[in-house]
Amino acid sequence: MLHKNVYLQSLVYELPKIVVTTESIFNGLGETFSRLGIPASWVAALSGVNERRVWEADDSLIDIACRVAKSALDRSGLKPEDIGCVICTSVTKDFIEPAMACMVHEALGLSPSAVSFDISNACLAFINGMSYVGQMIDGGVIKAALLVDVENSRFVLEKTRNDMKTHDTDLADFSKRFAGLTLGSGAVAAVLTDGALNTANHRITGSVSLADTKYCRSCIGSLCEIVTDQTRLMKAGVELARRTWDVAAQTLGWTPEALKHFICHQVGASHIKLLFDTLKLDIGKAFQTFPFLGNVGPASAPITMAIAAERGIIKAGERVGIMGIGSGLNCSMMEIVW
Repeated sequence: MLHKNVYLQSLVYELPKIVVTTESIFNGLGETFSRLGIPASWVAALSGVNERRVWEADDSLIDIACRVAKSALDRSGLKPEDIGCVICTSVTKDFIEPAMACMVHEALGLSPSAVSFDISNACLAFINGMSYVGQMIDGGVIKAALLVDVENSRFVLEKTRNDMKTHDTDLADFSKRFAGLTLGSGAVAAVLTDGALNTANHRITGSVSLADTKYCRSCIGSLCEIVTDQTRLMKAGVELARRTWDVAAQTLGWTPEALKHFICHQVGASHIKLLFDTLKLDIGKAFQTFPFLGNVGPASAPITMAIAAERGIIKAGERVGIMGIGSGLNCSMMEIVW
């Protein structure tokens, strides 16, 4: 799918102040590692996650979402009445209903005509949201939209760590639960506009997606734990990405040489290495945040892009490829000309 008139006007992120190091987690699991006969250093190297962040235990995800959404709106230079749609893509939430987007709508004083709703698609929801509002903008339904995501890994991290301490965890259990120790927390918001409201000139040219849902039970997450068949999921996900790349090459004109940067959903070291080896891409073009942020779910790719832009890694006029694989399985790829 190609976009004709869609721009990223602003992109804002916020990170929690509390840092949890992998070393501190593994120090508390020394007995488990010893019993299983696996070195903690080896496991840490495979994931490549050195630290992740968590919000305070009593932090309100709604308050964080409203705060980062307001920052994105303020930075965009738009007025509340310019926004025609607000979407929240968070996996983690304070409650099931109403939609978090309704709270953001109210907090920012958006127009009654602005539609507000949540969408969910594991780690791809933010990218899906950008694609969806892009279609609304191209169709002339709205002129601008606001997307927001806030993720909190605290409770999954704590339960996974405690379970591994107190239960007779075997190697199979450790492997299935380990992903819970790599999750991070953070918040991000973006404003997308049509050409008339755009001043930032970051043009979203299009996106493609493919699904392979026979693997839909390979990663099951709840509010307090995540159970994953890591090897099966990684191999199937990367194979799906290979097929999605072929579609992106046909639809978006992607070649390894044409794209200056790759912003990927940040899972871990083994995952990104296999992905880039399979697609025969230069991993040096991929800015990586998982070593210090962990896997921040659907907020991961947009936060990574925001940090890369903030550090001057992405420059004006460069073609940026955003790639993500989400449990389900789904794969999405999107291009922004910065």
